[in-house]
Amino acid sequence: TTVIFAAVSAAMFYPQYFIQVGDFKLSKLIMPLLQVIMFGMGTTMTFNDFIGIVKTPKAVIIGVFCQFLIMPTLGFAIANLFNFPPEIAAGVILIGCSPSGLASNVMALIAKANVALSITITTCATLLAPVMTPLLMKTLAGQFIEIDFWSMVWDITKIIIIPLSIGFIINQYLKKVAEFLKDYLPLISMAGIAVIITIITAAGQASLLNVGGLLIVAVLMHNLGGYILGYSAARLFRMPEQDCRTVAIEVGLQNAGLASGLANQMGKLATVGLAAALFGPIMNITGSVLASWWGRSSDPKSESNEV
Repeated sequence: TTVIFAAVSAAMFYPQYFIQVGDFKLSKLIMPLLQVIMFGMGTTMTFNDFIGIVKTPKAVIIGVFCQFLIMPTLGFAIANLFNFPPEIAAGVILIGCSPSGLASNVMALIAKANVALSITITTCATLLAPVMTPLLMKTLAGQFIEIDFWSMVWDITKIIIIPLSIGFIINQYLKKVAEFLKDYLPLISMAGIAVIITIITAAGQASLLNVGGLLIVAVLMHNLGGYILGYSAARLFRMPEQDCRTVAIEVGLQNAGLASGLANQMGKLATVGLAAALFGPIMNITGSVLASWWGRSSDPKSESNEV
């Protein structure tokens, strides 16, 4: 997070160094970097992630349902509340229509939540994204900007499904290669996320200077609202405390990288991509604080027994 803030600050003051090097536009790095990140996620996936759907179908269905209902709806409401320019508003909705964030599984572990459920919800939401994200964007953001449904389906397939599938296959059938990659891919992924956010910040510097303060407030509301509504919805369905924490984290943490990649593919990185660039660092801070607080609190299993 510290590195990202330093990089973002540099991009705000010296954007010219992070937009183009010679004749090469740095925004062209976003797609391959995202594919490497998703490939890395694929190398950690096993068939057990899918067995979790069979073991706890109710919890998984509730978690995925909340993911694709709460955040898109909340993003749409916030975008209208702040009366942002159309492309900025579409960016707020885009982050809401994205699947769970890749950091949610780590946050679930720190929060003493249900890590197995967290992994399964993240996996399901990610695999559903090629259909759900374009559908929700067409429905909610279509009034702000033009959304090409099939183009977005293909973009998400390239960013998520193909690299994820390759990583999964390698993890299943080339164990030694997967183990070797696992030592390096997390660092490469973190560096990739920092580079992506820096490029977006530099590209959107002018827009950030105009709406930056309000957009930060909007993104923070979106993120915190996801935690609160996700936890409340899980409580409403009488889920155990561990599962309530899991759903809250899954709903509140979004895949900002995917949203950035889609904004870039749409040719609107400097506007539609801004909310995603802000959401990434903000959710990592709030998620860490929430997970640490829950991690220091009473054992969620004993709380569930009391209920």
